[in-house]
Amino acid sequence: MTGLEEWAPSARQREREAVARGLRVRRGVLASAVTVVVLALVVAGILSSPGWDRVREYFFSWPDARDSFSSIGTGFWINLRIFLVAEPCVLVLGALVAVTRQTVTPWLAPLRLVAVVYTDLLRGVPTILVVVLCGIGLPALNLTGITTSLFWLTTLALVLSYGAYVSEVIRAGILSVHPTQRASAEALALSRSQTMRYVVLPQAVRRVVPPLMNDLVSLQKDTALISAVGVFEALRAAQDYQGYHFNGTPLVVAAAYFLVVAVPLTRLTDWLMIRAIRREQGR
Repeated sequence: MTGLEEWAPSARQREREAVARGLRVRRGVLASAVTVVVLALVVAGILSSPGWDRVREYFFSWPDARDSFSSIGTGFWINLRIFLVAEPCVLVLGALVAVTRQTVTPWLAPLRLVAVVYTDLLRGVPTILVVVLCGIGLPALNLTGITTSLFWLTTLALVLSYGAYVSEVIRAGILSVHPTQRASAEALALSRSQTMRYVVLPQAVRRVVPPLMNDLVSLQKDTALISAVGVFEALRAAQDYQGYHFNGTPLVVAAAYFLVVAVPLTRLTDWLMIRAIRREQGR
């Protein structure tokens, strides 16, 4: 065989691939059948339960869903805007805190202490308390130049809270980079800051993309916590309708709005995780 000839798999290789495809198809069909049966049994159990009629009337009323759809959609636009503003801020803050904790120069010791205290404090305090403290406590100080907009105050609360979680994820990625990478960079006369910027940090971020995406999915859901300080977002709009009409269907509608964003983000996270595993395995 010359180098110009096109390579083709052998008959044995094609046979193995055909058997593997057949096994995948059979496993897929079996999994689908089992899933359908289990779901059918669950649905049948729910529909035949004694209290299903009351549950359906309270949580799955089509007239109430239709009437509340618009107001909840208006509130969800606030959730979405806060998420879009907070997401890049969380990533930047998390990266800065993670890099600060990895510095070794004595001149940055105070900043390292602040980073450690910030991470421990914000990860230990429930996010809803941070939202309340920022949304109510900051305006109560009457400081000059401090905004009273609940949109920005609650966005700040979410950025502070999730920045602590993301910083630990990125720091774990930094620590996972083998020391020989730093040694190689130093051999090329790169400074510590250049090594972190051009060698360590890019590798660390690639390794922690899946957990970072999981944190962002949680951030998208936790934008509902801003209702604790009176922001009329999707959950608050649903609760308002529920209080006036004594029907919980708007809560299901609000959940559906969040799922529209959360499910694609979750599938994207799964895809990134699988791609990262295949890259590590050289496939």
